[in-house]
Amino acid sequence: MDFALSDDQRAIQEAARDFLTDAANPDVIRAAVEGATGFDEGLWSSLAGEMGFAGLMVPEEFGGLGLGAVEMALVLEETGRVLAPVPFFETAVLAVQAVLGAGSEAQKADLLPRLASGTKASFAGTASRPALANGRLTGTADFATFAHVADLIIVATADDSLVVLEAGTPGLAIEALPSLDRLRRFARLSFDCEVTPDMVLGEPGGAKAAIERTLTIGAGLLAAEQTGGMQYSLDATVDYSKQRVQFGRLIGSFQAYKHMLADMMLLVEASRSAAYYAAAAIDEDGEEVAEACHTARAYVSDAYRSVTGDAIQLHGGIGFTWEHHAHLYFKRARAAASWLGTPDQHREALARIIMKDAA
Repeated sequence: MDFALSDDQRAIQEAARDFLTDAANPDVIRAAVEGATGFDEGLWSSLAGEMGFAGLMVPEEFGGLGLGAVEMALVLEETGRVLAPVPFFETAVLAVQAVLGAGSEAQKADLLPRLASGTKASFAGTASRPALANGRLTGTADFATFAHVADLIIVATADDSLVVLEAGTPGLAIEALPSLDRLRRFARLSFDCEVTPDMVLGEPGGAKAAIERTLTIGAGLLAAEQTGGMQYSLDATVDYSKQRVQFGRLIGSFQAYKHMLADMMLLVEASRSAAYYAAAAIDEDGEEVAEACHTARAYVSDAYRSVTGDAIQLHGGIGFTWEHHAHLYFKRARAAASWLGTPDQHREALARIIMKDAA
């Protein structure tokens, strides 16, 4: 198998890296951390609009670029590298996949061009799910990310429907929750909303397969975003090892320090392999999609926590300070490991697949 990137893919990766290095610089990130919303509107407008990345996986006939999961993984690795404070993953991956999987042709023609051009979205229903009955949506959904700034909220319900709500829908209440990761903030949504047929993607109760596929693809591609954060943590620690002097020597010259850096590098490279294998499997759309995505998420989530923890330790005292970025990546690693399924839940899902194949 040849996993080398094409020239076009490398161009996408380089464009995303160059743009995000400048547009999501440390001052922008720090302002978002300390801001009320944890969101940067200017960065979102440029990333989704000028760069067009929100439409990466939207088919061309609906105003997108018509590219695949590998190209999306390349961009997600870069957004994860800088912890971009925007709902890019929520919009370009979760919302787009939900509409593609469950929406009618008319709904795709309405919603996908909006998502591709910069409409912000949130996906609710990864944990608790509200009920849809008799044309009314009631109940709560927890852990909806960026719901407080979203233009659209796509809700997975207890009866396996997908409901699209516009921001400001009567009966929709959004409660911000204390979030460990201040650059991907969570909210609890409460619903007492009238739902008309056109607000339901496809048929009521008919979105089970689309929800499962959305969450599976989301899990696999989130591993690419996590890999970007791991790479930043490794790079920052290597740079620090070349600057900090202790006992008259650069700390990077100590053997124990080198050993930990080598271990971190192995975790990063293995995680990148797992994440891109998952992305390639998604594009192939064969029988290995679920297996590859669950494997990537289980491994990469654990590796991300390990790498960011080691990064703090190897930075010494400065790594524990509020002013240093190291803690932002550690918090992202911890929060991401509980979102879209924990590592243990993904291992359990993987075990079920293996047992089913062996039966």
